[in-house]
Amino acid sequence: MANENKRDYYEVLGVAKDASEADIKRAYRKMAAKYHPDVNHEADAEERFKEINEANEVLSDADKRARYDQYGFAGVDPNFNPNMGGFGGGFGGFGGFGDFGDLGDIFGSFFGGGTRSRRSPNAPTRGEDLGARIDITFEEAAFGTEKTVSAQRIDTCDGCSGTGAEPGTKVETCKRCSGRGTVRTQQNVMGMVVQSDSACPECRGSGKKIQTPCQKCKGKGKVRRNFTCNVKVPAGIDDGQSLRLENEGNAGNNGGPKGDLIVNVRVKEHKIFKRQGQSVYCEMPISFTQAALGAEIEVPTIDGKVRYTISEGTQTGTVFRLRGKGIPYINSKSRGDQFVTVVVETPTHLNKEQKDLLRQLEQIDTEKTNPKRKKFFDLFR
Repeated sequence: MANENKRDYYEVLGVAKDASEADIKRAYRKMAAKYHPDVNHEADAEERFKEINEANEVLSDADKRARYDQYGFAGVDPNFNPNMGGFGGGFGGFGGFGDFGDLGDIFGSFFGGGTRSRRSPNAPTRGEDLGARIDITFEEAAFGTEKTVSAQRIDTCDGCSGTGAEPGTKVETCKRCSGRGTVRTQQNVMGMVVQSDSACPECRGSGKKIQTPCQKCKGKGKVRRNFTCNVKVPAGIDDGQSLRLENEGNAGNNGGPKGDLIVNVRVKEHKIFKRQGQSVYCEMPISFTQAALGAEIEVPTIDGKVRYTISEGTQTGTVFRLRGKGIPYINSKSRGDQFVTVVVETPTHLNKEQKDLLRQLEQIDTEKTNPKRKKFFDLFR
């Protein structure tokens, strides 16, 4: 992706320029889970996923982030040298200023100190997290379930055990940088000695030289594999929540731990029930006769049907509560309640006999049996 077409890394992750490491980490996990090609099948998902990983690689590294903040995309280009005016010779910049690089390097050269400490290329580092998604039913969300997740991850090559070298051959320490992965250069700028560290061009910052690359991983030490794992979904989980499976992500470097697998849960809509928090809601149609005379009715719940007695004269919109028939709280024995809204159904497709009976009922109707209608018309008197 050419620099002129790149989006600002902070914009890619949706964070402010003063975001903390924790903010960047949270934003990366959220975006990676959303645009992972195994989950998101949109045409540009793979490119967005690469863009997100590139942004995270820079912003999660304090050294790279500092260079990016100062020089932009050029600052994280491996060929960039701030002490040489960017990609070529001369001072460049504004009157030569801004090309001195890290001030720690300058003062270090005066007072005998070195450059700021850098992470060793051979130090163990944690692998990246992965994202996946599972779809479950309303009932599975309520009572818990177990699902199998299939995804791809980067594993340590079992052919070379992650060394990148063909079995039986050796991995040598880079002679140019003595295994540090960086080389130090000194320049005389306006009478001052300026020191800077940059990635070793011989080993590309790895600190190692592989003479005979492993045929299985082509010297990378890592291979991409399909894998499956079981996910235990706890009772009470809600739509959009995530589960973290530790050590199921990409392999780490130099013996570092694996990342995690972040599984986003999607709950399918139910035909009858709606959910808000731990409460379950539904509408229950009853007949005109049941509403007028009262009745014992069967009410559906996520546990099955239960009997409930409605009183005579029940009106449309009346809500009754079934305690303990809602969604369980996660890791708790307590449960929410179910709320049932009564809807009185007006009879349709009546035959002549039924219509005659209703007309007779209307004729003997009194103000006492329909107090709301009386009150309504009284307002216009």
